[in-house]
Amino acid sequence: MLKIIDRYIIRKFLTTFFFMMGVIMLLAVIFDLSERLQEFIENKAPFKAIVLDYYVNFIFFYGNMFSALIIFISVIWFTAKMAQNTEIIPMLNSGRPFHRFLRPYMIGATLLTLMSLAMNHFILPSANAKRLGFEEEFYRFSLSVSNYHADFPNGESVYFKNYKSDQGYIQDFYMEKWSEDNKLEYFLSAKRLRPTGDKTWTLEDYFLRKVGQTGDEIVHGDKMDTTFAFGIDEFARRDNIVETMDYEELNNFIEREKQKGNENVPAFELVKHQRTSYPFASYVLTLIGVAVSSRKSRGGIGVHIATGLAFVFIYIFAMQVTSVAAINIGFPTLLASWIPNLVFGVIGLVLYRLAPK
Repeated sequence: MLKIIDRYIIRKFLTTFFFMMGVIMLLAVIFDLSERLQEFIENKAPFKAIVLDYYVNFIFFYGNMFSALIIFISVIWFTAKMAQNTEIIPMLNSGRPFHRFLRPYMIGATLLTLMSLAMNHFILPSANAKRLGFEEEFYRFSLSVSNYHADFPNGESVYFKNYKSDQGYIQDFYMEKWSEDNKLEYFLSAKRLRPTGDKTWTLEDYFLRKVGQTGDEIVHGDKMDTTFAFGIDEFARRDNIVETMDYEELNNFIEREKQKGNENVPAFELVKHQRTSYPFASYVLTLIGVAVSSRKSRGGIGVHIATGLAFVFIYIFAMQVTSVAAINIGFPTLLASWIPNLVFGVIGLVLYRLAPK
């Protein structure tokens, strides 16, 4: 049963959070629009598409990304204000244990955590697809890939020097086809390789060597149309393309990239795990925020905010360290995504024990 004080704290929690979220997202939209407005005008982007396809989904994406940190700042802000107004002391002096005082905070954190989980797993993939699609159509966009190598499951090994989407062709393309018993079947190279369809290509200045039992067949020509088992989307993808995939699509994508030997697989796995781990940071940061800001300070709210920001920067630094460790030195991605929550959860419990009772 929620008491009046529980409803009061939950209401303060949620209203402060959504107010701060609204202010921060409004500023983000203004700064982003000021940077992109000229491109939108030059590319004749429809007003409806700018609002619905881009900025609505822009707010969903960045609002959810920074939600845990906004929760933390919101908790510190209104709790410190309650402490300065001597609202917390009567609550504790009435015999209410501190964990009971903490309960409405955790209820509010639970509501926001569930909202963030739903956003990450069900809403954001399609929202990001619309946002990124709008950027590619109406904002300057050039995709570049250099020194690409992949081993496909059908025994084809591919390498090329570079590809730029504005040029529209792959430069210095090489492909080897290997049999199941690891014997070379043919070698193909081309100075330029142009995509002409889903999996159709045009080879320019090409060289083909087919390995035979009695002798090799060598073909050289200026131009040839052919079909491969892969399309340009296998090579040229935005780094954040995984943001547009739901859970099943992301799993299938990771498995395929593993088979190809893609060195970016740990980064893709981090995205998958952080969709679940990051929303749970709301509990950790709420606990730290209450423990830090529930004590009345001579320096006022500013001291609590400064202390809170210090924790925010350390938390972000910890996330970056574990992510770099997972991507560059092979640290398990599941642990990397959860370690910041676990470490700061322990810090939160220590601060909770030290908070005024």
